[in-house]
Amino acid sequence: MTISMYQVSLPIYVRQLNGLAGCLKKAQALYTEKKYDESALLGFRLFPDMFNFCKQVQVATDQAKAGAARLAGLEPPKYEDNEKSLADLIARVEKTIAFLNTIKPEQVDGSEDKTITLKMRDREVSFQGLQFLLNQSMPNFYFHTTTAYSIMRHHGVEIGKKDFKGEG
Repeated sequence: MTISMYQVSLPIYVRQLNGLAGCLKKAQALYTEKKYDESALLGFRLFPDMFNFCKQVQVATDQAKAGAARLAGLEPPKYEDNEKSLADLIARVEKTIAFLNTIKPEQVDGSEDKTITLKMRDREVSFQGLQFLLNQSMPNFYFHTTTAYSIMRHHGVEIGKKDFKGEG
Protein backbone atom coordinates (compact mmCIF):
# COMPACT_ATOMS: atom_id res chain seq x y z
CA MET A 1 0.00 0.00 0.00
CA THR A 2 1.29 3.41 -0.92
CA ILE A 3 0.79 6.30 1.46
CA SER A 4 0.54 9.81 0.10
CA MET A 5 2.12 13.06 1.21
CA TYR A 6 -1.39 14.40 1.79
CA GLN A 7 -2.31 11.48 4.06
CA VAL A 8 0.78 11.93 6.23
CA SER A 9 0.37 15.67 6.62
CA LEU A 10 -3.02 17.38 6.32
CA PRO A 11 -5.19 14.95 8.30
CA ILE A 12 -2.55 14.88 11.04
CA TYR A 13 -2.29 18.66 11.24
CA VAL A 14 -6.09 18.91 11.37
CA ARG A 15 -6.52 16.17 14.00
CA GLN A 16 -3.85 17.67 16.24
CA LEU A 17 -5.20 21.19 15.84
CA ASN A 18 -8.68 19.95 16.72
CA GLY A 19 -7.09 18.47 19.83
CA LEU A 20 -5.37 21.75 20.59
CA ALA A 21 -8.63 23.66 20.13
CA GLY A 22 -10.39 21.23 22.47
CA CYS A 23 -7.68 21.66 25.10
CA LEU A 24 -7.88 25.44 24.76
CA LYS A 25 -11.66 25.29 25.24
CA LYS A 26 -11.18 23.26 28.42
CA ALA A 27 -8.66 25.84 29.62
CA GLN A 28 -11.11 28.62 28.79
CA ALA A 29 -13.89 26.86 30.72
CA LEU A 30 -11.64 26.37 33.75
CA TYR A 31 -10.42 29.96 33.72
CA THR A 32 -13.99 31.26 33.38
CA GLU A 33 -15.35 29.00 36.13
CA LYS A 34 -12.54 29.78 38.59
CA LYS A 35 -12.27 33.43 37.53
CA TYR A 36 -8.55 32.96 36.87
CA ASP A 37 -6.56 35.61 35.02
CA GLU A 38 -5.87 34.24 31.52
CA SER A 39 -2.78 36.41 31.17
CA ALA A 40 -0.99 34.16 33.68
CA LEU A 41 -1.44 31.22 31.31
CA LEU A 42 -0.84 33.14 28.09
CA GLY A 43 2.45 34.56 29.33
CA PHE A 44 3.75 31.41 31.03
CA ARG A 45 7.03 29.83 29.88
CA LEU A 46 8.36 26.44 30.90
CA PHE A 47 11.84 27.96 30.95
CA PRO A 48 13.04 31.55 30.48
CA ASP A 49 14.53 30.93 27.02
CA MET A 50 11.36 29.27 25.68
CA PHE A 51 8.37 30.92 24.02
CA ASN A 52 5.41 31.70 26.23
CA PHE A 53 2.15 29.75 25.94
CA CYS A 54 0.55 32.19 23.52
CA LYS A 55 3.55 32.03 21.18
CA GLN A 56 3.61 28.22 21.39
CA VAL A 57 0.05 28.11 20.02
CA GLN A 58 0.88 30.73 17.38
CA VAL A 59 3.93 28.80 16.18
CA ALA A 60 2.04 25.49 16.16
CA THR A 61 -0.57 27.00 13.84
CA ASP A 62 2.16 28.64 11.76
CA GLN A 63 3.92 25.29 11.32
CA ALA A 64 0.72 23.58 10.18
CA LYS A 65 -0.46 26.25 7.74
CA ALA A 66 3.01 26.94 6.34
CA GLY A 67 3.94 23.28 6.07
CA ALA A 68 0.75 22.38 4.23
CA ALA A 69 0.85 25.48 2.03
CA ARG A 70 4.45 24.92 0.97
CA LEU A 71 3.79 21.29 0.09
CA ALA A 72 0.76 22.41 -1.93
CA GLY A 73 2.73 25.14 -3.73
CA LEU A 74 0.77 27.93 -2.03
CA GLU A 75 1.83 31.02 -0.16
CA PRO A 76 1.09 30.47 3.56
CA PRO A 77 -1.51 32.85 4.97
CA LYS A 78 -0.05 35.47 7.30
CA TYR A 79 -1.52 36.03 10.75
CA GLU A 80 -0.82 39.09 12.88
CA ASP A 81 0.15 37.27 16.12
CA ASN A 82 -2.01 39.63 18.15
CA GLU A 83 -3.96 37.13 20.24
CA LYS A 84 -4.61 38.30 23.80
CA SER A 85 -7.03 35.69 25.16
CA LEU A 86 -7.88 32.02 25.02
CA ALA A 87 -10.84 32.92 22.80
CA ASP A 88 -8.42 34.61 20.37
CA LEU A 89 -6.17 31.52 20.36
CA ILE A 90 -9.14 29.21 19.77
CA ALA A 91 -10.19 31.40 16.84
CA ARG A 92 -6.66 31.24 15.43
CA VAL A 93 -6.57 27.45 15.63
CA GLU A 94 -10.01 27.20 14.03
CA LYS A 95 -8.97 29.61 11.26
CA THR A 96 -5.94 27.43 10.59
CA ILE A 97 -8.09 24.29 10.41
CA ALA A 98 -10.43 26.06 7.97
CA PHE A 99 -7.45 26.95 5.76
CA LEU A 100 -6.08 23.41 5.87
CA ASN A 101 -9.48 22.08 4.84
CA THR A 102 -9.24 24.07 1.59
CA ILE A 103 -6.15 22.11 0.46
CA LYS A 104 -6.93 19.10 -1.71
CA PRO A 105 -4.93 15.85 -1.90
CA GLU A 106 -3.92 16.49 -5.50
CA GLN A 107 -2.23 19.73 -4.43
CA VAL A 108 0.07 17.90 -1.99
CA ASP A 109 0.49 14.40 -3.41
CA GLY A 110 3.66 14.06 -5.44
CA SER A 111 5.49 16.78 -3.46
CA GLU A 112 8.07 14.33 -2.04
CA ASP A 113 10.85 15.65 -4.28
CA LYS A 114 9.64 19.24 -4.54
CA THR A 115 12.29 21.78 -3.46
CA ILE A 116 11.13 23.89 -0.54
CA THR A 117 13.32 26.80 0.47
CA LEU A 118 12.93 28.46 3.87
CA LYS A 119 14.38 31.76 5.02
CA MET A 120 15.94 31.23 8.43
CA ARG A 121 17.16 34.47 9.94
CA ASP A 122 20.23 35.31 7.83
CA ARG A 123 20.24 32.32 5.47
CA GLU A 124 18.14 30.13 3.25
CA VAL A 125 17.80 26.37 3.66
CA SER A 126 16.40 24.06 0.99
CA PHE A 127 14.69 20.73 1.57
CA GLN A 128 13.08 18.10 -0.59
CA GLY A 129 9.35 17.84 0.21
CA LEU A 130 9.48 14.59 2.17
CA GLN A 131 12.56 15.71 4.10
CA PHE A 132 10.85 19.05 4.84
CA LEU A 133 7.70 17.34 6.12
CA LEU A 134 9.40 14.67 8.23
CA ASN A 135 12.43 16.59 9.53
CA GLN A 136 11.27 20.20 9.70
CA SER A 137 7.53 20.81 9.65
CA MET A 138 6.13 17.89 11.64
CA PRO A 139 8.78 17.88 14.41
CA ASN A 140 8.34 21.63 14.96
CA PHE A 141 4.55 21.30 14.87
CA TYR A 142 4.57 18.51 17.46
CA PHE A 143 7.12 20.34 19.64
CA HIS A 144 4.94 23.44 19.93
CA THR A 145 1.63 21.59 20.34
CA THR A 146 3.21 19.39 23.02
CA THR A 147 4.67 22.39 24.83
CA ALA A 148 1.31 24.20 24.77
CA TYR A 149 -0.36 21.05 26.09
CA SER A 150 2.26 20.73 28.86
CA ILE A 151 1.78 24.33 29.94
CA MET A 152 -2.00 23.83 30.15
CA ARG A 153 -1.50 20.68 32.27
CA HIS A 154 0.93 22.58 34.48
CA HIS A 155 -1.78 25.19 35.02
CA GLY A 156 -4.34 22.62 36.14
CA VAL A 157 -6.33 22.10 32.96
CA GLU A 158 -7.73 18.57 33.11
CA ILE A 159 -6.66 17.19 29.76
CA GLY A 160 -5.10 13.91 28.78
CA LYS A 161 -3.57 12.07 25.86
CA LYS A 162 -6.93 11.64 24.10
CA ASP A 163 -7.47 15.40 24.27
CA PHE A 164 -3.99 16.03 22.90
CA LYS A 165 -4.55 13.62 20.03
CA GLY A 166 -7.91 15.14 19.16
CA GLU A 167 -9.84 12.09 20.32
CA GLY A 168 -11.22 13.48 23.59
